[in-house]
Amino acid sequence: MVTLAPDPALVGRISAELDRIAGPESTLGIAVSGGPDSLALLLLAAAARPGKVEAATVDHALRPESAREAQMVAGVCKTLSVPHAILTVEWKRKPDTAIQELARAARYRLLARWVADRGLSALVTAHHLDDQVETLLMRLNRGSGARGLAGMRRAAPLPVPGSNARLLRPLLGWRRLDLEGVCKAAKLKPVEDPSNSDEQFERIRVRRGLAGADWLDPQGIARSAANLASADVALHWAVDKEWESQVSRTESEIIYRPAAPLEIRRRIVRRAVAALAREGKGNIVRGRELDGLVAALASGRKATLRGVLCTGGEQWRFSPAPRRRRA
Repeated sequence: MVTLAPDPALVGRISAELDRIAGPESTLGIAVSGGPDSLALLLLAAAARPGKVEAATVDHALRPESAREAQMVAGVCKTLSVPHAILTVEWKRKPDTAIQELARAARYRLLARWVADRGLSALVTAHHLDDQVETLLMRLNRGSGARGLAGMRRAAPLPVPGSNARLLRPLLGWRRLDLEGVCKAAKLKPVEDPSNSDEQFERIRVRRGLAGADWLDPQGIARSAANLASADVALHWAVDKEWESQVSRTESEIIYRPAAPLEIRRRIVRRAVAALAREGKGNIVRGRELDGLVAALASGRKATLRGVLCTGGEQWRFSPAPRRRRA
């Protein structure tokens, strides 16, 4: 049998990270696209957790080569004795705009169902340090706050409504070149996704800009993201305390007596809207929407967002807005 065993030092490194964020006995589902990052994750996780990992490849059915690429991953998994599933997206209509966003949502939906069906502890993805740097810079360019600038977390809820699974990213301290080296040592030829060179996508433009900016320190940027994640945890703690002391709730109304700094108030308002929302995605309130709503409340005005009537003044009141009449 062909062996694809990585360097024992690298296996020890991934094993320690998986133990820390997942626990030593957990069974893990690995998302493997066939690119160098996810193939390296597959090799490392299979060596670190023999018999405790499964893999899945999502065929987005957007390129003619995608089915063949999924079969390539299946072959690698067979060699590693890792159970593998191919999950194919069934589009009602293939997208021609917002392709990456829609593909991501479809991918996570299928993976969440697979994790639940297989009884796995968590889904593991191959996001790494360079991805983290790109994410932080993209969000910085959009004016994100502390939560957004904290970047991707090593452990987070899977972003699929109704899913209780966790999403784990054990490679956030690894560089892209490290992972390419794992594949090269195993003599594996990863998939080359043409979207990774298409500059219509923001991430690719940022990636190319970073490649020409030798003065930027990716390790330092990643540490900043980690520090912001720690600060975000502290803010979440402070919001809980503010909610306990300054918020009262009845069956139909939430009342907030604002007494905290602006960022705490913003998060209280976001939480109140999410609790009462009955339109759109109530748990997703965009930064600009939130800024406008908080400004209106601070000046004593009224505003409606996600089907919630918000009234400012000395006390900020949140209640279901009257239902709109249909013509």
